[in-house]
Amino acid sequence: MLLAAGLMSAGCTYAGPLKWVTLGDAAYAELRKTVPQATAKASRAGQNEALHVVPLDEDLLPLLSAAVHRDLKRCGGFFVHNTEGDAMQAIAGAPVAVAALTRPSYTIDNQTTVNSLLPQLQESNITQTIVDMSSFANRYYKTVNGSDAANWLKQKWTTMASGRSDITVTQFAHTGYNQTSVILTISGTDNGSEVIVLGAHLDSINLSGNGETSHSPGADDDASGIASLTEALRVMINTGYKPRRTIKFIGYAAEEAGLLGSQDIAANFKNSAVNVVGVMQLDMTNYKGSVNDIYIYTDYTDSLQNDFVAKLAATYLPALKVGYDKCGYGCSDHASWNAKGYPASLPFEAAFNRDNPYIHTANDTYANSGNQAAHALKFARLAAAYAVELGSDGPGTPGGTDKVETFTGSLAAGQQKSYGPFKAGIGTFKAETSGTGDADLYVRKSAVPTTSTYTCKSDGSSATEVCSFSMTANGDVYVLVRGYTSTSYALKVTYKPQ
Repeated sequence: MLLAAGLMSAGCTYAGPLKWVTLGDAAYAELRKTVPQATAKASRAGQNEALHVVPLDEDLLPLLSAAVHRDLKRCGGFFVHNTEGDAMQAIAGAPVAVAALTRPSYTIDNQTTVNSLLPQLQESNITQTIVDMSSFANRYYKTVNGSDAANWLKQKWTTMASGRSDITVTQFAHTGYNQTSVILTISGTDNGSEVIVLGAHLDSINLSGNGETSHSPGADDDASGIASLTEALRVMINTGYKPRRTIKFIGYAAEEAGLLGSQDIAANFKNSAVNVVGVMQLDMTNYKGSVNDIYIYTDYTDSLQNDFVAKLAATYLPALKVGYDKCGYGCSDHASWNAKGYPASLPFEAAFNRDNPYIHTANDTYANSGNQAAHALKFARLAAAYAVELGSDGPGTPGGTDKVETFTGSLAAGQQKSYGPFKAGIGTFKAETSGTGDADLYVRKSAVPTTSTYTCKSDGSSATEVCSFSMTANGDVYVLVRGYTSTSYALKVTYKPQ
């Protein structure tokens, strides 16, 4: 979670570049205690406290962070901006409109695909990624180790995506430091202009100092978030899943320095009019510090998408307990997207102030998360469900509305009638009958089904039959209704159109 760096002396001389910081009353008071010469250039009333714009030498940011962490018992609590104009805009108070051109329908209708993926996610793979990332002495954004960690993640994701021409892995360069953000893109098959973002931050920090040899393993904060995303990504790639919408997995640079990496990327996407329809941030997933399993944070996030995330958990992870809390400030990279008007959510490992007590120290190790990744596995499953459910929507009306076709008919015993082809796209294809007598239902991809050759069938002892399966690529689908006894039936076919 957001933090800048370690303790420093106010009596030192600093010569870093000027930054513009936006922060609330409480954090501003801490800054004034520690750096009395820091004075707000502008202020305005906020929802809970006043907001201030303060010009500050970059080298003083660690001092602010340490004071906030020590005295307010929270991470960060401020935004860092490169220009005065950006800072002034951040506190302007204009209502944040959803920047996405299309609001998803938030319909959960890809159970076949999601339920086939979830059992394949493995705790051992998450463990390995956490151990590998935390083996760097540190991942601080201004160190060589920090740059090397970004390069390592880029190589890992590139290797995983080998052989998939629809997947690219790039590095997003930032100004003022060498650590890059890493972006893996799975191109949408037919609705690629709509984009889903799943992110975690790749940097780490130590409150006591951040030199080249300082030790900040960041196993939970935030190697765990990267590891949860990476395992969801691995299964999606290995099963050949191809989304209709474009999906981007992002490892952000410099989150701990004031959300620097994600602010750059969110601003770039907004300025380029990228239609981001959903953002999920995983920042710390492997320390279960509270009674509930997953906490959905309600501030600096989108309420409609939060409801959707809760429904995903209820549908696909029904044994888990979901709670709600808030940070009170922009505590991770989701806040950068929220500030640009994109719908964002933060499912988190614990209630606020009950998260991992070892973060931002040399003791944020895999061992101090209990030598397990079972908690992080829950978030990997949630991320996979989120990616597939949003990723499988098609173009046109919001959410890629399903096409529904209905037919009626009557059959004598032994008679049958076929329907199709239905031009189905990626998503769930569902056929269902109702009526009197006894009808049997057969569905097949690419050709008319028979009673012995089909993709799925339903042949109970009535006319009420249901047959559904997942389309992983566009194709023709045919339906056959057979009268086991005399039957009068209604057939309803629901699918994503190509």
